[in-house]
Amino acid sequence: RGADVYAYLDAAEHAGARPTLRPNWRSDQGLLDAYDVLFGDTRLGHADIAYRKVRAAEPNRAARLHGAPVATPLRVRVVARHDPDVRRTPTGWSSALSARDYIARDAAADIAGLLAAGPTLEGDGSLGAADVAVLVRKNDQARAVKVALQDVGVPAVVNGAGSVFATETARDWVRLLEALERPESLPRARAAALTPFLGWTADAVAGASDEGWDALQQRLHTWAGLLRRNGVATLLEAMSAQQRLAERLLSVLGGERELTDLRQLGELLQAAAVDGRLGITALAAWLRRRMAADDRDAGAEDRLRRLESDAEAVQVLTVHRSKGLEFPVVYCPYLWDPVWISDEAAPAIYHDAEHGDARAIDVAMDPRDVAYAAHVAQDHDEQRGEELRLAYVALTRAKHQAVIWWASTYNSRDSALGRLVFGGAAPPGRRDPEQAAGAARERFAALAAAAPGAIVLERALIARGARFSPQEPRAADLEAAALHRRLDPRWRRMSYSAITAGAYEARVASELEEAAGADDPPGDQPLPLADATGDEAALLAAGSLLSDMPAGTRVGTLLHQVFEETDFAAADLTVELSARVARARRGRTVDVGDPVVLVDGLRAAIETPLGPLVGDRRLRDLAPADRLDELTFELPLVGGDRPDGELTLEAIADVLREHVAADDPLGGYADRLADPMLKAHLRGYLTGTIDLVARIDGGYAIMDYKSNRLAAADEPLTAWHHRPAALAEEMQRSHYALQALLYAVALHRYLRWRLPGYDVDRDRPALLYLFLRGMTGPDTPRVDGTPCGVFAWRPPAALLPALSDVLDRGRPA
Repeated sequence: RGADVYAYLDAAEHAGARPTLRPNWRSDQGLLDAYDVLFGDTRLGHADIAYRKVRAAEPNRAARLHGAPVATPLRVRVVARHDPDVRRTPTGWSSALSARDYIARDAAADIAGLLAAGPTLEGDGSLGAADVAVLVRKNDQARAVKVALQDVGVPAVVNGAGSVFATETARDWVRLLEALERPESLPRARAAALTPFLGWTADAVAGASDEGWDALQQRLHTWAGLLRRNGVATLLEAMSAQQRLAERLLSVLGGERELTDLRQLGELLQAAAVDGRLGITALAAWLRRRMAADDRDAGAEDRLRRLESDAEAVQVLTVHRSKGLEFPVVYCPYLWDPVWISDEAAPAIYHDAEHGDARAIDVAMDPRDVAYAAHVAQDHDEQRGEELRLAYVALTRAKHQAVIWWASTYNSRDSALGRLVFGGAAPPGRRDPEQAAGAARERFAALAAAAPGAIVLERALIARGARFSPQEPRAADLEAAALHRRLDPRWRRMSYSAITAGAYEARVASELEEAAGADDPPGDQPLPLADATGDEAALLAAGSLLSDMPAGTRVGTLLHQVFEETDFAAADLTVELSARVARARRGRTVDVGDPVVLVDGLRAAIETPLGPLVGDRRLRDLAPADRLDELTFELPLVGGDRPDGELTLEAIADVLREHVAADDPLGGYADRLADPMLKAHLRGYLTGTIDLVARIDGGYAIMDYKSNRLAAADEPLTAWHHRPAALAEEMQRSHYALQALLYAVALHRYLRWRLPGYDVDRDRPALLYLFLRGMTGPDTPRVDGTPCGVFAWRPPAALLPALSDVLDRGRPA
């Protein structure tokens, strides 16, 4: 974007090699011959940018456009200076404004004649409207050409016109909103009457009676009330029904485009009105601001014009937007028309040769300053050089034929085409229009003679009565579709939650967790504090900071949002967490207890060491660049879209029995996969989202946040409930172990794909399940060096490849 050609020149100067594509795979040889004569030895705005002669690829040596009214590859249509339809200036030159309008109509008539002739493209069938492009410099030229094409019945679209706010339909919406703002204003009512919403003609407006205007203003009052009460969407539906809007617009050429723009703007206005609670006046002001922004909003997806059936129309687009595209036939109506360069003093923008062609700006703006005058001249030369390059881009979009125009206006000698035609010779003077026109005709004739059969010189004479009437498509025989494909009822896109849903009724995975403790295994209840001794007493005495935080899925969802958005490394973590909690609570009504206590508890969790497996690093130590939050994955199971088997939990269990020792914290979990409440047969895709993937000391860790309450509702929550043995049991009982293994396989495949030199032994991740209620800060109690509240486990090196293979093949390798 904003590419500076001098940057490319600098790159070319430092390049070790300059490979050149010699065969041209786009254009016919005849068109290339024409361009060789037209461009000659031209330098395109810089001594180092040369036009290179190439040959067409072997299949394109002969002409591939057949049956066109004029088959010559390059057609030059000259506007006669004395043509009665082209006005002249007082000094005898063709009026540029009149010539532009005349050429737009001439191009439209010529395109209509071309399409009516039904030419064919070798190997591609008939030439249709979408095979023709009209390339212009500015959007107002594009709109003028589109109107001229529609006047002769040729469907056309201003392709890539950018923002829908830059359309005439947006102006129609403004006129309507202004009339609804003040329905009693007769001038505003008249302006609204001429919009598509009401569809009055100019004659109808001129001849309307007072009674007619009274009726219209009453209707505007009614619509204004409807807009205030029910919004833009309801208003649009009412107007569409009352005014038969779709029927009226679709009955005219180009109506589908107008109706599409109208509805798209209605949707945007509705969204703006709801989001900003805008009344009619504010809504009209909002639309005017969007229109003033014009193409600066074109990159926003909702503002891009929707194309619908534009593919069947002539493509009218600017040269800039045509870069990289190609079309069988290209019309360039305005290469004779130079871009206006003001003579008034203004900052000169140029490239300073004395400083490595650095881009510079001279703001002296004093014509008497010799240096400034030289910089202005260089600025103008660079602008005209850019016009030459754009002319090259425009002409080289054509595959088979290009059509250009010439009009002898006062400034046409400064245009890109003028500089190409007259080359290094002195262009004709500006004192004698007749002499200039004659010199141009002679020069074009010389070019045509230099490329026999490749260039033809024509007089631009609008074909009166030219009109294109596309053939109606033949009605097709219709028949009801029959489903012959056999459906696979076992195929699903499933998540870990779907696999384990039956085991927990309404309990789901990492994002949505309910209170636990009521169904704790017998014999796992803590002793009364008075009966406990030693380490157990210390754990029972260490209370949870989040013991009183309510449990449930809504709280779990809120906490996940807070952790996803929080910068753990923020200088003031309390302020950071307070802002994130407040933001999350604004989006939903959730009882989290005392927000201050919640922030203190979350800060403590973030500052809790995560154990020796990760060098006792904390979440607090993770910089944003070392975090990948909410990593979503989708893995095919045993063939994915085309399954050739199914994955069973028993196959996963067999891999675990082979690779996980009995004394491992997850030892014995393989037997739990036989739980009949689990979904044992899997077919399709596995999807999921990992809460956090962290990069720690060159290694990787998967982290999952758990807000479970691992005690009965009336029982104080302590570190004893979050000791390593209790967490290992919870990992197996709640099948979090299965979730962790599936996440580890997903990250294994991701790193294998994205990490150069990936080594499964070195790079296999640590799995950390963070039970937030048990993480109480730097002084969190430890058992055998492992902090409470953190379950940390690294899978054996051979386990992840084996599990990945099982997901692929459905059985152990």
